[in-house]
Amino acid sequence: MSTKTIILTSKQIEDLYNHFKEAKQCKTPPYAYYQIKLSDCTITAYTSGKVVFQGKEADFYISSFTPSSTAKEQNTTLDQYPQCGSDEVGTGDYFGPVTVCATYVKTEDIPFLKKLNIQDSKAIDDNQIRKIAPILCEKLTYSLLILDNSKYNTIHSTFNMVAIKSRLHNQAFVHLKHKLNKFPKLCIIDQFVQGKSYYRYLQGVNEIIEDIHFETKAENKYLSVAAGSIIARYAFLQAFDRMCEHYHFSFNKGAGAKVDQDIIKFVKEYGEKELFNVAKVHFINTKKALGKNLVE
Repeated sequence: MSTKTIILTSKQIEDLYNHFKEAKQCKTPPYAYYQIKLSDCTITAYTSGKVVFQGKEADFYISSFTPSSTAKEQNTTLDQYPQCGSDEVGTGDYFGPVTVCATYVKTEDIPFLKKLNIQDSKAIDDNQIRKIAPILCEKLTYSLLILDNSKYNTIHSTFNMVAIKSRLHNQAFVHLKHKLNKFPKLCIIDQFVQGKSYYRYLQGVNEIIEDIHFETKAENKYLSVAAGSIIARYAFLQAFDRMCEHYHFSFNKGAGAKVDQDIIKFVKEYGEKELFNVAKVHFINTKKALGKNLVE
């Protein structure tokens, strides 16, 4: 159990609430605006501006709301091409893999990307994702990594979510670099952790891409990150479809109450052991549904 605390403005506290508005709302403690219960972290926002993150993945969630770049730095890089950008999908879903995609965007790619109205995959419905992503895959140079649930659960016994994401993003950039004749100076990650911590999580990795530009909400600002977000979402959907078809089971996405019911039904039909192949079993959903943890 980890506990982290930061001070946020009223606007940031509101943005934090809106970001997790579909999560379970707990009884509000004294002198607090709200308390949110996630699968692996509880977030409490106090009227003093203090926000407390408690849980195994406190580092992961707190880093997403800690600014890493100054406005001046962000404005000077927005229109710089060529550029590489990466984003990930599936880290908040109990069922299904984690997917990370890094894309390479040149100046000449801008018109067709804007014509497709490329933006963050969370702002596009899944039907549109299925139409747009194949076009991006055909037009752009990209690197896609898919971490299935079985391997994820094995790795998570050694590395937390932030470490896993850091290594996946780095490897996606490494693969992309090997595909290109010349790697661009600007490489962007939609920020999920501070830069220093990101590189600390990469200690021991053989090849590391340096000088990454970390920025929150980068998927709404950089075409390369937006394109990576869409391809990553597409890969997640395809893997999810295959999983549903293989088990003849209609899994729910996310980590809400419906997922808890899915766990009970799935275990009755296939057994607890099979959960390791379809789910991120360290999520609190496992204990809520089965009354016990399957991994520590």
